Amino acid sequence: MAQTAMTVRLDSIQKAKFDQLCEQFGMSANTAINVFVRTVIRNRCIPFTIAADNEESIRENATKAFSDMRREAMLRPGAEMTLEEINAEIDAVRDVKRGKQ
Repeated sequence: MAQTAMTVRLDSIQKAKFDQLCEQFGMSANTAINVFVRTVIRNRCIPFTIAADNEESIRENATKAFSDMRREAMLRPGAEMTLEEINAEIDAVRDVKRGKQ
């Protein structure tokens, strides 16, 4: 499948926080955005609501939302990306960060 780049403008502080949270989720920001886009397309709606009174609740809700999207993607026939493929992408990013390319 051909791929294309997408540019998103973010406040630098938001970007850093997003990258940090994605790392805690065990994925890159790129993987997180791809999971989100595939879910929006598949469900034809924004797939989750995150609301909380404190930062810890936000983190728990976000982790659950990503886990739910991954689980749902595995249950659908013809899913564009399997959990194994997502994990392989995560491992590749970690290898790059470690300088193993």
